[in-house]
Amino acid sequence: MSNSTWLITGASSGLGYALAEHILQQGDRVVLAARSVAPMQALAASFPETALAVRLDVCAPQQRVEALRQAEERFGAIDYLVNNAGIDFVGAIEEQDEADYRQIFEVNFFGAVALLRLALPAMRARGRGTIVNMSSMDGVASFAVNGFYSASKFALEGVTEALWQEIEPLGLRAVLIEPGSFRTGLGDRTRFSGRKIDDYAATSGVFRKAMANIGDDMFPGDPVRAASAIFTALKSDSKAHRIILGGDAYRNIGAKIDDLRADHEASREMAHSTDFQA
Repeated sequence: MSNSTWLITGASSGLGYALAEHILQQGDRVVLAARSVAPMQALAASFPETALAVRLDVCAPQQRVEALRQAEERFGAIDYLVNNAGIDFVGAIEEQDEADYRQIFEVNFFGAVALLRLALPAMRARGRGTIVNMSSMDGVASFAVNGFYSASKFALEGVTEALWQEIEPLGLRAVLIEPGSFRTGLGDRTRFSGRKIDDYAATSGVFRKAMANIGDDMFPGDPVRAASAIFTALKSDSKAHRIILGGDAYRNIGAKIDDLRADHEASREMAHSTDFQA
């Protein structure tokens, strides 16, 4: 496997940091990008020839342009763009504040789309390159209390599915990563949005209590193992469009597929009955 250049957003913590560290250990070049540079500096300093830490708020247009410029100036072509930056607010749909769920979309969807659109022209010119969009098991199977986060990931899934149909004939690739719950510290950074409504005690209320007593058992995934799996899958000859990580993700996505299949079969007669009859 030849050495490649990666740009990873949200690389200051969690899966982004674990992936950056693993890639650097394998000898590839990594541009670590995040709103705060400080948490990435020690890792970048450990790999002075192959790592670069840059400040990037994915919602800031000029910072997006500057991050790609610095990456290309230092290492040349970007082979892998990993849109990993993400945020989450939780609460019932009726509870959450509009400003918060709009921010979820700005980071998780619009920021990722803006970056991949910036990266694609150079990738098209070279006829090679991979767009990696970090989705979630929640991007396939939505859950109560996490509806807006799920919606942002559903949107990312939809645009990525269209993207690979558009760019694969050009020699490029687009891949979705669908992790379950990993021990990345996201639980400590996840906040409830809006005002508590007592009528949702059986949904958002239960989750509020769980978050107050959060434990490792709620996050079975190992980010170090995930980083290794992502690297191996992306550097292989696999044509897979989706990489599912974590036993919980495999179970939940499988249950969603079963549910879709049941509804699909139940709708067979009705679906065809609505066509024009010859």
